[in-house]
Amino acid sequence: MSTVVPPSSTTSDRVSDDKEASSVVDDHKQIPLYNPHVDVSGVNEKKLMRRIDIALIPWLSLLYLLSFLDRTSIGNAKLYNMEKDLNMSDNQYLLTLTVFFFSYAVFEVPSNVFLKRLRPSIWLSVLMLLWGVMMTVQGLVHNFGGLMGMRWMLGMFEAGLFPGVNYYLSCWYKRSEFGVRAAIFFSAASVSGAFGGLLAAAISNMGGIGGKPAWAWIFILEGLATVLAGVASFWIIQDFPDTAKFLSEAERTVVVRRLQNDDQFSAAGETLKMKYIYKSILDWKTWIAMIIYMGCDAPLYAFALFLPSIINQLGPLNTAHINRFQATPANLLSVPVYVFACIITCLVGYLADRFGRRGYFNIGFLCLGAAGYIILVASRNAALSYFAVYLATCGIYPVIPNTIAWVSNNVEGSYKRSVSIAMFISFGNINGAVSSNIYRARDRPWYPLGHGLVLMYIGLGITSSLVYLFLIKAENARRDRGERDEIIGGNSEGKNEKNGRFDTVEDAKREKGDEWSGYRYTL
Repeated sequence: MSTVVPPSSTTSDRVSDDKEASSVVDDHKQIPLYNPHVDVSGVNEKKLMRRIDIALIPWLSLLYLLSFLDRTSIGNAKLYNMEKDLNMSDNQYLLTLTVFFFSYAVFEVPSNVFLKRLRPSIWLSVLMLLWGVMMTVQGLVHNFGGLMGMRWMLGMFEAGLFPGVNYYLSCWYKRSEFGVRAAIFFSAASVSGAFGGLLAAAISNMGGIGGKPAWAWIFILEGLATVLAGVASFWIIQDFPDTAKFLSEAERTVVVRRLQNDDQFSAAGETLKMKYIYKSILDWKTWIAMIIYMGCDAPLYAFALFLPSIINQLGPLNTAHINRFQATPANLLSVPVYVFACIITCLVGYLADRFGRRGYFNIGFLCLGAAGYIILVASRNAALSYFAVYLATCGIYPVIPNTIAWVSNNVEGSYKRSVSIAMFISFGNINGAVSSNIYRARDRPWYPLGHGLVLMYIGLGITSSLVYLFLIKAENARRDRGERDEIIGGNSEGKNEKNGRFDTVEDAKREKGDEWSGYRYTL
């Protein structure tokens, strides 16, 4: 009986065929080299990865900035008399926030399957073009029903971008490289928060032009910018590594080989089979990941949608009245909060890639976020509450990309990973329907219910992260003890028969994915 030797993850600047060969088993069977006829000796790996970073990350981050700006700008628009102009009550406003998350969550999983089946350059561009149109029309509605319809459509078309791009990036980078890229991509959400406040303050000066109020111009101009970006994306977004046109054949070969050496066996391509989707649905890691992601994603939407309103209410209380900030200063005061969130998100992404232990980063920063919300629940001082908002960002913004990287690192198989990522992100987003209703107008200025429920979500994130970490450590230990070893070739029988019998290691890898005995989960 032959056992599998875990593959080396070491790479050099100059890639050679020998160093890129796959792992070897003790019966001297070697996994076939991807594109063995291609000479990659002239490819410098560091320069290649910098080129890929430049080609992928900036534009995708811009797209997510526009996406998050479009979905959350309603929080800025609210401050410019949107509710009054559309004859909406506070409960109706909360419903317009809620309906977005239902369509957003429902369409994420099928969108990721379509992304894998189709070209990213086509699928993502079409989605962006369509949601840009929905965003623009949002500024033309005249009543509550019209706004509800546009919010539903906006959620449906935006659904594919965030899980799609995270899956797409995981197909380009090694597991130890993915976290910081995911963090940079996601930091666009915090940048959009800062930019959204500044942009809303600037656009508000257009109120009355063309007979449109300030809030309508916020939707129209931001939507038109998204439409233009969607059209440009047809030529700017690249496809998957094995077909990307901006790389030479030798460069594509290097990218695929380095991924396969990192236990991403499906990097060379994979045929859709329903069993891959079933595996994702039945994987215990997917279900725990849903709770982890819910613990940071639900707070994200509560934070992003209501931060301007929360800041708008922060002022010294006296027995007669509440001294409130005006709309524009409130939007501007949200800017430094988002700048801080961007910095801390990128820093955590870099450190988690460098040192590993993504689970420990999750737990630590969720605890910081919990401390921030405890202060928000207890505080009745404006300055202290404003400080607590900064602390609260630590339990939201850096944890989201770190969770995505952590879970993605522990799922192998192109289709399985695409479905798993979409499933836990979808489940997290459906909780946005809850968090968009917890900051009620009657609870201002301190919003104890909203802050308390967000604190509950963060507690769920801490607990589920601890459970996930414990279980994958236990599974790695079982594999180290040989309890998951398969039988490779031969006619031998024994206790490992239950783990499967395969002709080659490659067969075992492709059939079992991350359940293969040589695969080690990232802590």
